[in-house]
Amino acid sequence: MRYLTLLVKPDGDGAFHPLGGELTADPSIERRAIHHVELLEDDTVLLFAEASGSQERYREIMAESPHVLEYLTAGEDRWMAVSQFEPTAEIHWALELQRESLLVVDTPIRFTSEDHLKVTYLGTDEIFSTLYEYAEEADYMTVDVLETGEYETDGTSFSRVITSRQEEVIETAVDLGYYSEPRQASLEDISEVVGIAPGTVGEHLRKAEERVFSEIVA
Repeated sequence: MRYLTLLVKPDGDGAFHPLGGELTADPSIERRAIHHVELLEDDTVLLFAEASGSQERYREIMAESPHVLEYLTAGEDRWMAVSQFEPTAEIHWALELQRESLLVVDTPIRFTSEDHLKVTYLGTDEIFSTLYEYAEEADYMTVDVLETGEYETDGTSFSRVITSRQEEVIETAVDLGYYSEPRQASLEDISEVVGIAPGTVGEHLRKAEERVFSEIVA
């Protein structure tokens, strides 16, 4: 089994679906991650996602959308949303490939600070080749390969060394340029994105760095 991590950037209006475009364009809503996405037997999509910001505005957009069949939200500061909606042809193709092949999405799918998607797929080189061919022909997105290799199931990969919260904080730090030279972001900048105090951000980064470096020299 191999893995392939991609940065997927929608072209045009900055979204893969009209519904996603509305959510992205609204400054009161911040989409954070997709924890589950599935093409159902009736060819609609079931989505389990994480967000923050105005649940009220989110519900208004969902209620007004002609694409949405059902939805619900739960939580407060960082809340979860489950929705069922009609996909575009492009989304349908991608999810159908996942459903009918050995292609697996290693969730969560993260939204970057620019609302691009960081997606890790698990599968074979053959199925990855199909993805490459489709991505090259698609005129609605740009795809950058971030990383690929053998998928490790023995617990030694970094995603298994650090917690999901630490992973989110450190990924946000990288996206914002916290580790760039010269440094382009502060703990306060990261704090605004992930929704926790700057001191807590620093603690998460220190613990994650300690565990990652310990894994490297182990």
